[in-house]
Amino acid sequence: MLVVYQALELTAVAQSSSRLPMNDLTNSRLNEAARRQIAELFASHVEWFQTTGDGNPQALRKTELDISVSNGKLILTCWTEKGTRSWKIRDWRWTGEKLLLHASRRMGAERPLIELIPRAAASAIAATVKAARQKRCELLAQMTCAKIAGAKVERASLSPGIRRGQPGRYARIVLWARHQRLAVTASVASHNASDADSFLSAALLWFTRLGERAKPPYIQQLWLIVEGELAKGLLPKVALLKDGLQQAIQVFEIDDAWTSLQPLTIPEREELWQKRLKRFPPVVEPEVSELAQAILAEAPSAIDIVRARHGETLRYHGLPFARVRRLFQTERVWFGTESAQRRLLDESSFPEWINLFNDLQTQRSDAAADRRHALYRNASEAWLESMLRRDISQLDPGLIVAPLHAQFRTAPGGKLGVRPIDLLALRQDGRLVVIELKVFEDREHVFQGVGYWQRVEAHRRRGHISRAKLFGTRRISDESPLVYLVAPTLRVHPAFTTLARFVTPDIEIYRFDINEDWRSGVRVMRRMRVN
Repeated sequence: MLVVYQALELTAVAQSSSRLPMNDLTNSRLNEAARRQIAELFASHVEWFQTTGDGNPQALRKTELDISVSNGKLILTCWTEKGTRSWKIRDWRWTGEKLLLHASRRMGAERPLIELIPRAAASAIAATVKAARQKRCELLAQMTCAKIAGAKVERASLSPGIRRGQPGRYARIVLWARHQRLAVTASVASHNASDADSFLSAALLWFTRLGERAKPPYIQQLWLIVEGELAKGLLPKVALLKDGLQQAIQVFEIDDAWTSLQPLTIPEREELWQKRLKRFPPVVEPEVSELAQAILAEAPSAIDIVRARHGETLRYHGLPFARVRRLFQTERVWFGTESAQRRLLDESSFPEWINLFNDLQTQRSDAAADRRHALYRNASEAWLESMLRRDISQLDPGLIVAPLHAQFRTAPGGKLGVRPIDLLALRQDGRLVVIELKVFEDREHVFQGVGYWQRVEAHRRRGHISRAKLFGTRRISDESPLVYLVAPTLRVHPAFTTLARFVTPDIEIYRFDINEDWRSGVRVMRRMRVN
């Protein structure tokens, strides 16, 4: 750490005249008092009803909630639909009926208001939400029934919730008409474009189960009812399903008032490559600042550097902990694992920098004694990604080690619903490889990979990847990319294989099962083609 301190001294004079004001630190005494009070509230109720501002409530047992103080911050950890999540609590209030928590996570990118309501009151709210969604479900059943002459509603219900007593998100309707029956599904909860993978996965699994159990006349059609942005993300995925399944599906768009249905045309696969795309800018080897190099030298096997628009982000096993920015021709470092608590690194804050770095070395390690610590659990997928970035041949010896593109965006600016690809790699034979990582069970794993494949293939066909020299002067094969879906052996979703078999075999999808203790070193336990 002496090297970093010496580098800071070189810029001390320039910084003193334009130093940014420091963020006020949370009082540790108040943090501990809040932790005790909230822990007592959690312990006094067996179950809580949680919402995070996105309209998707869920029931949680008290054993699934944890409140702690870490690095001077109040941390809430609980179970969500996407696995374990941790938030830094900025403010809180108990109203007597519900617990309100102003929180932040992902370096301040998410700032939800978390509401936790004890079970007694939660059951009433859950009943209200369920009634509203059931009403939408029944309205949709009548609208779809009117589309087929002589049709009757055989069933109109909600999908099961994540927990017992929690209302489902999807309408599940079965219509009966002369000599035919068909399945209809739609989202009756709030959603956005990025929910297309989740909706399609749930719809196909339900349709498959209906087909296995139903008596004649068999259910051979599936209607997908979608709104606005959800349709844009859904149609390309449906176009990439295997032919027999795709022919059984019809997609309708419902208006905002839920009064009319309009059929949508599923595009032909060749149409997917005709959409106009922006080219990638040429790849320029980034220059690493002196301060970033000095920090990297302290733990080169654990720290990596990610270029950002205005500087560099340093990550410890994938967890961002410092940022280097150049202001007024002077390099400065801000540190902290939460943006709201990030501090300027200078002489006065140097002891805190040392404490943070020591905590990272102790807690964010495969040998950490406390596996529940926030520094150990947070950004798990980023940890796995950082390990593979160092040597992607651990996954497949046929992949070139560098260049390797992490968190690669195929749509500049990050449009709503367009998420970055975990890793974009190149094989020795010139074939591109899309790699999607998961460390917890995730039903969306397959269709996320399919969506990334479609975007990379569109750019490959136009020659954008070759012209941008994303892989230097290496030849890009005239074959479509491969898809590698990676997860620990016991963290693969039970529906993974079923969903993968719905995808056209034109997309080569491979499942990679890695060891459960991957933090100590990645080992591939099994590799197989799944579609």
